[in-house]
Amino acid sequence: MNSKAIITSALPYANGEIHLGHVASTYLPADVTTRFLRQKGVEVYYICASDDFGTPILIQSEKEGKTPEEYVEYWNKRDFEDFTAFNIKFDFFYKTSSLENIQFVQDVFKKLEHAGHIYENEIIQLYCNTDKKFLPDRYVIGTCPYCKANDQYSDLCEKCGRVPEEIENPHCSICGQIPVKEKTKHYFFRLKNFSAKLTKYLESNQNLQKDVKKYVQNWIKEGLTDWDITRDISWGVPVPVDGEKEKVFYGWFDNHLAYISSTIKFLNDNGKDGKKFWNEADIYHFIGKDIVYHHFLFLPAMRLGIDEEYKLPDYIPTRGHLTLESKKISKSRNWYIGLKDFLKIFPSDYLRFYLVSINPYSQDDLNFNWDEFATKINSELIGNLGNLVNRVLGFTVKSFNSIVPDPEKFDDMDKESEKMIHELASQLSVLMEENHLDRALKKIFQFSAHFNQYFQHKEPWKNGAGTNSCIFLAVNAVRSLAIAIYPFLPESSQKIWVQLGLDGDVSTEMFDEISSITLKQGHKLGQVSPLFEKVEESVIEEQKSKLGGTS
Repeated sequence: MNSKAIITSALPYANGEIHLGHVASTYLPADVTTRFLRQKGVEVYYICASDDFGTPILIQSEKEGKTPEEYVEYWNKRDFEDFTAFNIKFDFFYKTSSLENIQFVQDVFKKLEHAGHIYENEIIQLYCNTDKKFLPDRYVIGTCPYCKANDQYSDLCEKCGRVPEEIENPHCSICGQIPVKEKTKHYFFRLKNFSAKLTKYLESNQNLQKDVKKYVQNWIKEGLTDWDITRDISWGVPVPVDGEKEKVFYGWFDNHLAYISSTIKFLNDNGKDGKKFWNEADIYHFIGKDIVYHHFLFLPAMRLGIDEEYKLPDYIPTRGHLTLESKKISKSRNWYIGLKDFLKIFPSDYLRFYLVSINPYSQDDLNFNWDEFATKINSELIGNLGNLVNRVLGFTVKSFNSIVPDPEKFDDMDKESEKMIHELASQLSVLMEENHLDRALKKIFQFSAHFNQYFQHKEPWKNGAGTNSCIFLAVNAVRSLAIAIYPFLPESSQKIWVQLGLDGDVSTEMFDEISSITLKQGHKLGQVSPLFEKVEESVIEEQKSKLGGTS
């Protein structure tokens, strides 16, 4: 394992609140991984930024009577607050509209142009006579030329994941009218020229998911098209060419460069050589499956185009979309759950537990189901983990005056349980390093279930032979669980830590400490109380009734 790591997530668009669909595939897995790597002694930084540019923001800010700068400033602050409430712990949360990113993007463009990877070309652009403007990307909807799916945006087909060269049956998404074609000049990036280098990168990187890699390689074999990197609007990173006015970079040219510019700023501001650190670290970009094309083709090609001045990603963990009650999330139809609203009702660890547990390391879509959420919290989080912590610590307080007893000679069941403690760290580490976060969480809960059964079988309340050994091992198993669940459930892990009578913050414990048996005879526990509260059916029914109604 590398001693240094940089972790990023796909940038949240500064145009609305964060909902559950946003956090499931990118921010939560990235946060869990960051916390785990830190436990392993890795110097790791989790960097993100709001994606501030583009036509939707320009139009929405006009509607609200704000400047684009004022508009994105509000959402940058609000998004950060929502993430923080969910215990998504960024080391730095910046913005693509920062001076540092604008300068960095312009500098990368100049280097690409100097290297011969940029050219200017006159194109036919769709223009809406009703709205009196050229229609970039998300303001043109039509039929995907590849899979024939209807109602797709011109910059991305959500059904097949490809970026159409030219959308069929185009309509203006603002007014619905059929646009006309007008001539304009745009700058292009010679993506075609990078087919061989991209193929080599994909083949040599064994950390990328095989299924994702396979269909990206198929796209390359079918033939890449050069990439239009500019747009005729006023809100974006200005193209640094004399005489160019109201021509800015396409959002997908500049936003992933903010991964680098934001990281460099943070590290330099904290007394490190940011560029040197980037190139020495493992680089992770956590994304959803809808932006594979951009991250597996555009992003590495641009870094290759500047001679890998900044290291290409080692990992691009890609996960599927979240549906809600088996239907596509839609804010316009009020079929979504805002993160802020959710956290007013339930603790953040409830959602963190549920989303990780249902989210495999694959592109398979996952489904948020209110009834399943309640069942998982009540039967697994409370019935398994919460039950073990409360019964073991509560019994020790009541029957041993809060003092860990001296164990007797271990019998076979004790030895089996001791072995499980000693093996847990290595078993979890393998799964976490391979990004199988759901499997790691399942392993933790299997460990908890074992100790529930062990405690039940030993019947310490009868005070027979082996009672002291049972309490000794069970209390140490609870300590192991406190450290093991920290990346997933940071608030609950700290509560357990305090109830164990341990000082400091559980986050400072090294990962291998999971398998240490360190609570010896005479250790005194803290004050014990239930970790969780049951999710009531009436609360769930109330939440379900809000879906699809008037917002």
